[in-house]
Amino acid sequence: MSGATSHRYVGRRVVRLDGAPKVRGEAAYLGDRAVPGLLHGVVLRSPHPHALIRRLDTRRASVMRGVRAVITAADVPETRYGIYIKDATVFARHRVRFAGEAVAAVAADTLEAARAAVAAIEVDYEPVPAVFNAEDALRDDAPLVHPEWEQYDAAPILVRLGNRSTRGVIRVGNVEEGFAKSFRIFEHRFTTAKVHAGYTEPRGAIGFWDDDGSCTVWSSTQLPFAVQETLADAVGLPSSKVRVVATTLGGGFGGKLTVGVEHHAVLLARSARAPVKVVSTVEEELTSSLPRQPAIVDVKTGVDRDGRILAKQGRIILDTGAFSGSGPQTASSCTNTLHGPYNIPNVLLEGVSVYTNNITTGAFRAPSGPIGNFACESQMDIIADSLGIDPLELRLRNIFHEGDKGPSGAVLAAVGLEECLLRAADAIGWNERRPGKDRGKGIACGWWMTTGMTSEVDVTLHRDGRVVLNSGAVEIGTGALTGAAQVLADDLGVAAEQVTVIGGDTRDSPYDYGAQGSRTTFCVGNACKNAAVEMRRALAIMAAPVLGVAPDVIELRDAAAHGDGRSIPFAELLGDEGVKVRGVFTAPAVPHEASRLENHMSPAWHAPSFHAHAVDLSVDEDTGDVTVHRYVVAQDVGFAINPTYVEGQIEGGAVQGIGQALFEEIVSRDGIVQNPNLTDYKMPTMQDVPTVETILVQYPTAHGPSGAKGVGEPPCIEPPATIANAIAAATGARVPTLPMTAERICAARGQIEA
Repeated sequence: MSGATSHRYVGRRVVRLDGAPKVRGEAAYLGDRAVPGLLHGVVLRSPHPHALIRRLDTRRASVMRGVRAVITAADVPETRYGIYIKDATVFARHRVRFAGEAVAAVAADTLEAARAAVAAIEVDYEPVPAVFNAEDALRDDAPLVHPEWEQYDAAPILVRLGNRSTRGVIRVGNVEEGFAKSFRIFEHRFTTAKVHAGYTEPRGAIGFWDDDGSCTVWSSTQLPFAVQETLADAVGLPSSKVRVVATTLGGGFGGKLTVGVEHHAVLLARSARAPVKVVSTVEEELTSSLPRQPAIVDVKTGVDRDGRILAKQGRIILDTGAFSGSGPQTASSCTNTLHGPYNIPNVLLEGVSVYTNNITTGAFRAPSGPIGNFACESQMDIIADSLGIDPLELRLRNIFHEGDKGPSGAVLAAVGLEECLLRAADAIGWNERRPGKDRGKGIACGWWMTTGMTSEVDVTLHRDGRVVLNSGAVEIGTGALTGAAQVLADDLGVAAEQVTVIGGDTRDSPYDYGAQGSRTTFCVGNACKNAAVEMRRALAIMAAPVLGVAPDVIELRDAAAHGDGRSIPFAELLGDEGVKVRGVFTAPAVPHEASRLENHMSPAWHAPSFHAHAVDLSVDEDTGDVTVHRYVVAQDVGFAINPTYVEGQIEGGAVQGIGQALFEEIVSRDGIVQNPNLTDYKMPTMQDVPTVETILVQYPTAHGPSGAKGVGEPPCIEPPATIANAIAAATGARVPTLPMTAERICAARGQIEA
């Protein structure tokens, strides 16, 4: 199937609207910003994973040359903030809960002076018992990370107890009966690591205060409106007095969804009575940012003699670190990825998010995706090999098809999974799964959501044909807003080059839920379509009497209104201020069966996408090093609004997934990060990855603009499982832990001790 091809711009390889200034070096990132009187902020962070603060003395620091402000918890509102649980504070108050937690901050004339002052702050800590393993944290006798957890405000859906911040369950049929009827039952444990989002630009912010007591922050954020709400909580102001302006973003991948250093910049600015810039160092990024949660995944699957799945039971334990962050929602969505894109009559899956005294974790591209998929798809190959069934065939016997129900009971439509599997397998030459010694091929498939919620846009059409699209969404490097502009240009009958995109300002832009969850082109594009309806209506009413026709026959194209063989250019129809309209899109609720869910925060997915990855690799017999020869992604994108940037997202996402599969891990020992630098935290380079081959499969959804589905997150989901399956095919040894380093591969082969 394929999408519409009659559009002028939608579906075409339009050049990115934000590309030229970035290529020319003209784009102003947060680090490039400077204003008169700008001070530099530095944060003092705890060296202990769990300790009581017995004494905190800032007197020496406050009188040092160039120091303009020193603040601690005693100088800021005694409030808590958080996404689902308000458990975090701007600075540690009486107790630190992880090594890297903010304890104080300094603003000074120079960065060097601020760092010297931070080093002069005296803190006496009393270490207290800590817990670093999420499974241990669930024990009744485990030290409590938050002894006062019951006092926190939290979303009503959460089921909390001690170190457990929530538990979400999917329950379908009767798993015990399913296992009783099974020919074989397979039980396995898989573990995944903390991984950083790897954005090029660190988190940063510049804070200002106005005479009326309101504040402004320039921020390298993906979600200006969410940061506005969190800052309001953190600084004790109504949100109407907090303005967030998103600067050009040097990558986000989910790591910049929530407050990073914005609260420190704003509060330092208030104390110093001057603008303050705070930018994270590389060490801070790796010790106090929000990496992907590590997880322990137990999964038990029963199958019949033909490999059809009769029952699946599983538990995912997510280590959210010292604060809950996005963990509660991620734990729920992980049950969907562990379920996989398969028809299973009997299911019992549980996702648990857990506090530990490790660094706080958060969202990273397709939160939960690689975690659940790694376990699900690795076990699918184990089952296939045990039963003597080809792994591709086993998947084809079990996958979702059109009209099937997902785990929550939602009816699935536009399901392109079978085509994805077959095309990926064909591209990799699947008929030779083990083409030589120490060489193997792997395949994995999955599904993912298109995040919904609300997007608003303001569209102004000027008399010269220029169109200004103002959106609260942020262009995070995906080209998604160029895609939305293509949708708008088509519907208004103007050239895509005539559309200018502005926004990302909570004062001057309409609301947007944010650049996250593969939603921007989908939701902003739909808002643009609704704005175009309003614009066409307004222009038709204006043009109808001029052209002597009824409004409903007016057409817009080539920057003019046409009707009954006559036309009038926008230049003659519009006044100097043009016409401004607002378009709003809120994704509709997805019908599902609530009886299948218990305290579940991700029940039914909007316009789900389907995908299959395949790889051909070899493993060095002596060293365990992996060489990826070919990597193929077949992804059902619904409809490719801009094929160039769809392909770019798939290529980049696959590379991130390869990094998580083979290299990346924030290593902690007793809560202390051991590799807080980019020498020891290994991300893939151009020498480590092959060219990623993309196959665009298009099964248009009824809900997206021109049938488009979310694109950006899925490509990083399947690489760990795909590579794990190929390593097993090549070596006969399976590595159930991410990353699958050379050492772990050798250990799995029995060449060295684990």
